[in-house]
Amino acid sequence: MTGFWKRPRKINYAVDNKRPKNTSKVANAIKHFETLKKRIEFEWETKWLTNALLIVWKKLKKYWIKIN
Repeated sequence: MTGFWKRPRKINYAVDNKRPKNTSKVANAIKHFETLKKRIEFEWETKWLTNALLIVWKKLKKYWIKIN
């Protein structure tokens, strides 16, 4: 019984599935993007805000949401 601790190779499942499992994740990502835009208008662009925007853009891209 060697190799029982490894991942089972016979089970087929979607490893590269990029959709969110919960719909509130999408709404929260959009809400976070909008609040960051408001903060940039109020505080100007800081390093922290630009890094946070990059993270939110990656989330939106992962969930297939267009930024328009």
